[in-house]
Amino acid sequence: MNKILKRHFLKSKEVRKLMAEIKEKLKISRETFGKNPKIEVAEFNGIKIFIFDSKPLIASHEDALFPTLIFDDSLRSLPKVIVDMGAVPHICNGADVMAPGMVELEGKFCKGDLIAVLDEKNRKLIAVGMALKDSEEIVGAKRGRVVKNLHYVGDKLWRLIKSLSS
Repeated sequence: MNKILKRHFLKSKEVRKLMAEIKEKLKISRETFGKNPKIEVAEFNGIKIFIFDSKPLIASHEDALFPTLIFDDSLRSLPKVIVDMGAVPHICNGADVMAPGMVELEGKFCKGDLIAVLDEKNRKLIAVGMALKDSEEIVGAKRGRVVKNLHYVGDKLWRLIKSLSS
């Protein structure tokens, strides 16, 4: 089982800094989290999980700040890459999204932007990734990696979030 190494509440100064970073990088307003959310940070394996009023909604790893897969409201507003069902097991094992596995793009994005990855059949969120190319480049791509997988269904972060949520 995954062990949390440290867990503590953020001070108000740290909350302001985090909220500014979330607004800048993720384009999520403070109001999304309520008036005065109590924010905890839990750390394990180099990953920080920010827990807003007992809900693990944001994670940070290697300077990448991203919404967790349970933060559905935020993920639905991201640009999307829809992958065929053959790619799903590979993505859910940590593989990056490859051009041949893509069937559709929704929204425009630039290299480095966060992307929601959905399966073709059910349109369910299966991963959060970072674009390795602009959307215009990806449309014509026939091979190669197009989205770096940051967090996916079944990873250590997912299992830890599920244990924190229950």
